[in-house]
Amino acid sequence: MDLTPDDVRDVVRALDSSGLDELHLELADLTLTVRREGAAGWTAEHRVLREPALEGSAEPAVAAEPERARAALPDGTVAVHPPLLGTFYRAPAPGAPPFVDVGDAVDEETVIGIVETMKMMTSVHAGVRGTVVEFRTGNGEFADADAVLLVVEPAGETP
Repeated sequence: MDLTPDDVRDVVRALDSSGLDELHLELADLTLTVRREGAAGWTAEHRVLREPALEGSAEPAVAAEPERARAALPDGTVAVHPPLLGTFYRAPAPGAPPFVDVGDAVDEETVIGIVETMKMMTSVHAGVRGTVVEFRTGNGEFADADAVLLVVEPAGETP
């Protein structure tokens, strides 16, 4: 099995978003060790390598977050976050219907999507009972560990 540049990028992102200081990956014909420098995270030099500087600028470029991801949550709603970073998929397979859609009722165990990290699929559960009101991360988009995948309006308590 050969690692692609995207696979290596996923490994670095996994380490960057975790509390780990080192990640060691062994395959049949490859060993990869990635270490974090310093307790505060990546050094400035590493950030520059991962986020190339814009021409004529000494500062690293920072990818612009989609506007919907930065927007505040509507009052009384709950954000559903991925259990880990990776590519978010709304359906179990290409061409299949989505797990849930806007307007659908969900409960704590409802699978709302999957996150692919390093070719491994992890189910994402709603974690709350209510109604899906908005998706903030699109199908096939990369989701950081703190990304908002969707927004749920919690169901009221029944007496």
